[in-house]
Amino acid sequence: MNDELRDFVRGLPKAELHLHLEGTLEPELMLTLAERNSVTLPYASAEAVRAAYDFTDLQSFLDLYYRGCDVLLTEQDFYDLTWAYIARAAEEGIRHTEVFFDPQTHTTRGVAFETVTNGILGALTDGRATLGLSSRLIMSFLRDLPVQSAALALESARGYGELICGVGLDSAELGHPPEDFADVFAEARLRGYRIVAHAGEEGPPSYITGALDALGAERIDHGLRCLEDPALVSRLVAGRVPLTVCPLSNVRLRVVPSMDAHPLKRLMDAGIVVTVNSDDPAYFGGYLVDNHVAAAVALGLTRDDLVTLAEASFAASFLDDVDKAKYIAEIHAYRASV
Repeated sequence: MNDELRDFVRGLPKAELHLHLEGTLEPELMLTLAERNSVTLPYASAEAVRAAYDFTDLQSFLDLYYRGCDVLLTEQDFYDLTWAYIARAAEEGIRHTEVFFDPQTHTTRGVAFETVTNGILGALTDGRATLGLSSRLIMSFLRDLPVQSAALALESARGYGELICGVGLDSAELGHPPEDFADVFAEARLRGYRIVAHAGEEGPPSYITGALDALGAERIDHGLRCLEDPALVSRLVAGRVPLTVCPLSNVRLRVVPSMDAHPLKRLMDAGIVVTVNSDDPAYFGGYLVDNHVAAAVALGLTRDDLVTLAEASFAASFLDDVDKAKYIAEIHAYRASV
């Protein structure tokens, strides 16, 4: 039964809207890049790297995540990282992806903004040409660094124009409310960027409200804790504000105790626009198909529920209306054929 479910999900046209490129760094590539760049890691094998993935919360993951990023130094490194993800995404039936990158993670290590961005954009361009994978690039600010660092990253992106379509806010949530970054996001909006923000993963529902009001967020990344505030739920439903939910991530970081307890279905039943995504799949044990299958099995999602999630993934994207309609029509054709 699970094999049939997996085949159905793999064939289902879908978009991924919450994916950190640095979080796709598989242990094998990490070790390859470490050797290429003469970076010493405390791991002798890919198995040893994976054995370290025993996270107690978001911060314990971030500590390892940033250590892994030390191997990313050259434009080719960022190309290889991005290409590995988009090649897998194409195999998983992903037709469109809106990927995050964290330039401050690298510029604070002395890697030039252009090195990071050019490598990523090169792979995304090749992915469109050779794999037919539509993509957008979103620059995320690290909320646990000073606001001035985010402002510098925003200024560094000026020369890329629409090649960077949006800005977001991620990293350690607790103690770093979105209001701290209101001025930077106001400037980003003036420059025409689309706005997303992590909120309500570990932080309270007020962080979701803050992301909407202070930052102008059009999508909320995670957003699970909205269910604690009925007025906020009503606002999300009325405004058709999408949530980019990441089930396996939420379990691995102990945001929820188990997949059986995940609120995905309750969010859907409440009328919220919900999408399923993989977040940092190299660290959390699953890419997009894995997340759909795990949630479907644990929560009793039907094929029609999975179709609803796929439709929402395109509706919540930053594609234009013509492309959204095209992909949603492909979903309907696929559903009619299986």
